Amino acid sequence: MQLAELIQGLRDDGWLDEATATRLLEIGGSAQASGHPVLALAQRDLVDTSGQPVSVERLTEWLARKAGLPYLKLDPLNIDFARIAEVMSSQYATRHGILPVALHDDHVLIATSQPRATGWEDELAQMLRREVRRVIANPIDIARYTTEFFSLARSVRDAQRRGGAVQGNSFEQLVDLGQGNSQTHRTPDANDQHIVGIVDWLWAYAFEQRASDIHLEPRRDTALVRMRIDGVLNTVYRVPTTVLAAMTSRIKLLGRMDVVERRRPQDGRIKTRNAQGSEVELRLSTLPTAFGEKLVMRIFDPQVLQQDLSSLGFAPDELARWQAMTHQPHGIVLVTGPTGSGKTTTLYATLRERATDEVNVCTLEDPIEMVDPMFNQVQVQPGIDFGFAEGLKALMRQDPDIIMIGEIRDLQTAEMAVQAALTGHLVFASLHTNDAPSAVMRLLDLGVPAYLLKATLVGVLAQRLVRTLCLNCKAPDPAFDAARWDALTLPWKGREPKEAHRAVGCPTCRQSGYKGRVGLYELLTLNDGLRQVIGEAPDATRLRQTAIREGWRPLRLSGALKVAQGLTTADEVLRHVALE
Repeated sequence: MQLAELIQGLRDDGWLDEATATRLLEIGGSAQASGHPVLALAQRDLVDTSGQPVSVERLTEWLARKAGLPYLKLDPLNIDFARIAEVMSSQYATRHGILPVALHDDHVLIATSQPRATGWEDELAQMLRREVRRVIANPIDIARYTTEFFSLARSVRDAQRRGGAVQGNSFEQLVDLGQGNSQTHRTPDANDQHIVGIVDWLWAYAFEQRASDIHLEPRRDTALVRMRIDGVLNTVYRVPTTVLAAMTSRIKLLGRMDVVERRRPQDGRIKTRNAQGSEVELRLSTLPTAFGEKLVMRIFDPQVLQQDLSSLGFAPDELARWQAMTHQPHGIVLVTGPTGSGKTTTLYATLRERATDEVNVCTLEDPIEMVDPMFNQVQVQPGIDFGFAEGLKALMRQDPDIIMIGEIRDLQTAEMAVQAALTGHLVFASLHTNDAPSAVMRLLDLGVPAYLLKATLVGVLAQRLVRTLCLNCKAPDPAFDAARWDALTLPWKGREPKEAHRAVGCPTCRQSGYKGRVGLYELLTLNDGLRQVIGEAPDATRLRQTAIREGWRPLRLSGALKVAQGLTTADEVLRHVALE
């Protein structure tokens, strides 16, 4: 397809008015030099007759409809790099501007941006002895992923070929050695250029996809590379176990960990930069498993940790109550929730709001999630008997106004937090419980005296993160009924929303229907009624009933509000919160 034909087609379909089309045709010769006509036209920063931008993605979708072919948004999460690299050479793919995206027993799916260029189709079908089916994809994505996919597959293949023989040490291999069946594996060197390239690509892709964790998992016959995106694990790639071992060694080397030691868990940290030049920190954790060493990298993006409170998903009344709680002159404020629920983000946002030139904010963390110039941050060192309790004792001599404790894990730390609150300090701390009332019971179970707890505890915030609906494809949910609404709200009374929404799926959200996450919050503010009950050392049921009478509302009601606002779905909320 030529540029002039593309412009005329858009004019005939009402995308471009006559004047714009005529002007573009007059300068078509110079624009055509930009390569693919879709790219040439998109570079003009045009808007169609409805006022929407004429982007490469929209033009590609239009081209697919005109050609009568399916449109496909290329997503590396859904493509097996190793298999598609066996379909054709990178030179063949580049020459014809095509990219294999799926290989099946009876057919192969090929992405192209030139629907009329079909000279390669019969030739490829004959070579593969499979039917060739075409889809239309963005020419920018085809060019990019042709380079990335084939380079990655070649790096994995070459790394495996260039490895040297070493003794295996997974659980199964040790058993075989005990039976006299010695085994060896060819494991590439950690500094091999191919391994370096694979690790660099893995990080770049994880940052681009907003992943929060990267998992390198050895299995019996192969190894998995998985990423947690918006709270859900996705398999990205399958690699030979020997290549995964070299990747693990490479990352351990960068994290200043013991590369030779594979029999015990280790922790490490790496600081690197993303494509935008921002600093990103990776927290590393290894674990010996039956088939080798597993490595998990938790990604801490400063852009996420530096959010302010207004962008975290608090409802206006929740935010007002939280700010009233956190602006008390002294006392203990707890933030609870499971790992990955956003506790650190909430605490950092709150501390940044309180950290002024007149306030001394000190934190005690394990590890320090992000260095912030507004705080005095302390890293605990359990190896030298400098834990949370010891660190808190030392901080008390540093004239602090506000203290943040990374986690209350034992009675000694809890008692030190109580003493800090009694001596006029505001103490923030995280605790691992499922809801706010359980945090009170947890401290009582640890052994904190009830009379001290009711005198110092200001309140508790429990939170979760739920996926938000993709703004590009969410649609009204006709199946939403009173039963699903009641599951979120009863026994409280809440007006059923006039129109709930459902997840649909589109290229923007990788067909999941969700993109991004938002917080659900429940606040337990201690008043006279709750303090009286706490002083009587209640059981969990009585404490919860009293909290309800005093105005506490569970997480699912916060989720119901998000459903009514069209931000998420009832199923997503119920996936994260328990029904009492």
